[in-house]
Amino acid sequence: MRMRPTLTWEPTGGLLPAVTDLARVVEAVRGGGVAVLSGAGLSTESGIPDYRGENGSLRRHTPMTYQEFVGAEQARQRYWARSQLGWRAMTRARPNAGHRAVTALLEAGLLTGVITQNVDGLQQSAGARDVIELHGSLSRVVCLACGQSSSRSDLDRRLREANPRFEADAERHRAARVNPDGDVELPDEAVRQFRVVACSACGDGVLKPDVVFFGENVPPERVAACRDLVEEAAVLLVLGSSLTVMSGLRFVRQAAQSGTPVLIVNQGPTRGDRWATQRVALPLGEALPALVARVCP
Repeated sequence: MRMRPTLTWEPTGGLLPAVTDLARVVEAVRGGGVAVLSGAGLSTESGIPDYRGENGSLRRHTPMTYQEFVGAEQARQRYWARSQLGWRAMTRARPNAGHRAVTALLEAGLLTGVITQNVDGLQQSAGARDVIELHGSLSRVVCLACGQSSSRSDLDRRLREANPRFEADAERHRAARVNPDGDVELPDEAVRQFRVVACSACGDGVLKPDVVFFGENVPPERVAACRDLVEEAAVLLVLGSSLTVMSGLRFVRQAAQSGTPVLIVNQGPTRGDRWATQRVALPLGEALPALVARVCP
């Protein structure tokens, strides 16, 4: 029986209590040399829900796994049909105050870099440069046969041409808001109408969003770049991540094992709390602008 990837975890007791005072974070960031690891909680105020928060999408939605996507044509049809509607909502999302605050800290020279687990591109839209996209980006598509990379906007045009009535017909089915992985809930009736297109470069290759699905490994060179950033950092600052999946948690463990302070700002417990030297429970849209006001001249 195929094992499902870890999607949830249960917090245990005995953790360092969370505070609402930013003093320790201010002190650490003011000293510079900070590496940031951000998660879906940073984008919730842009209208993109997280996976595991109070209103997280896992309460109503099971994300596509890599094994499902590559293993069944029907799964790919379902993904691309739902993503075709979700992509429209993703492109309407705009950076929020938290994204802009992270960019301000970068421009002030206080951060050594940003690792984002998000695939929405909002941190870059807020002006941040050299962001490591740990889980890839929805703005790109890759062919599983020939490896050709192309833009999601180009695929969007091709899918609209192949399905001229889909979006209009699907409007009456349109259900919940967009999920963090870029799709929306859609009934089978609407999915069955959708026509998937093949790679335009090789002619018949399967197209996949250039993101790391649940159950898929992060490319090793990307992991190495993240490890180098964490190794060189004076502080690791985690923003809006439950750290449930190992792809992000490993960098918290790496920092703690090397004696690098780990500061976590997140509403709710995280899987990395046992390694935290400070846990702050505040909304990022409130905490990060306040942080910038206290550390930037």
